[in-house]
Amino acid sequence: MAADVLTKSRKEQGTSGPTRRNPLRKPATWVAVLVFGFFFLNLAGVVGVPVADSFGTRWFTSWLPEGWTTRWYGEAWREFGLGQVFWTTALVSLLVVAISVVLGVPAAYALARRDFPGHRLVLLLFLLPILVPPLTYGIPLATVLYKFHLAGTLSGVVLANLVPSVPFVVLTMTPFIEQIDPRIEAAARMCGARTSSVLLRVLAPLLVPGILAASVLVLVRTVGMFELTFLTAGPDSQTLVVALYYAVFSAGIRTQQSIDAMAVMYTLSMLVLLVIALRFVNPTQLVTRVREERSRD
Repeated sequence: MAADVLTKSRKEQGTSGPTRRNPLRKPATWVAVLVFGFFFLNLAGVVGVPVADSFGTRWFTSWLPEGWTTRWYGEAWREFGLGQVFWTTALVSLLVVAISVVLGVPAAYALARRDFPGHRLVLLLFLLPILVPPLTYGIPLATVLYKFHLAGTLSGVVLANLVPSVPFVVLTMTPFIEQIDPRIEAAARMCGARTSSVLLRVLAPLLVPGILAASVLVLVRTVGMFELTFLTAGPDSQTLVVALYYAVFSAGIRTQQSIDAMAVMYTLSMLVLLVIALRFVNPTQLVTRVREERSRD
């Protein structure tokens, strides 16, 4: 009898409790699946077609190339002078990173530790080169650089890329500096440390993760920056993305497979940099930081 009552109560609980619905029956789930499937299908086509063409011998009417080879990469390296292009890209990127860190970290420290009239206006000015499209200020900037005979040189390319890179370092480093307790600096000064010693021996070790994160992000941004580099680069100061543009649109006949091989090399370099950047930077932390700033305002 007791067993029958227990079984009956369990059945009643099972029928009265909330029923689990299969998420695949919801229309929103199918819409999301179709949207993401369409996105990844297009992404596979955009990436897969140049990769397959860069390794193919001939590809006209068939679904796949008739044969496979790697000679297009060697021809692209020789034809487009990619050795010099990669060296220029690395040199420009490293110079921009170094100068941006040297200028941006002290500016970020001043914004994080000092409250002065026009503080928000200064932050807005640092935001403008990042939010505004580069062409809007790139053309006047290139005009000024041409006037002083800096455009077309390596120095001109570096100066043009510093305009968005320094604010980027400032906005990235400011949250890192704000997280450091000011009492640590006060304790160091009470022990007799000078300002230079406080910066180099106390703050610098604590800011290493932030400096690495800002440096990697500026490196990725500089390698992928097309507009400013295109407006100010010369024949001997082209980065990889500008050289790829000239390979596609300049006059003359070029093998499509060689151009695709060059595009694959550029894509791989950017992919490696992005993977390295994600090792040092968590995008959710940056988004959380923006939300906190908005809530404070």
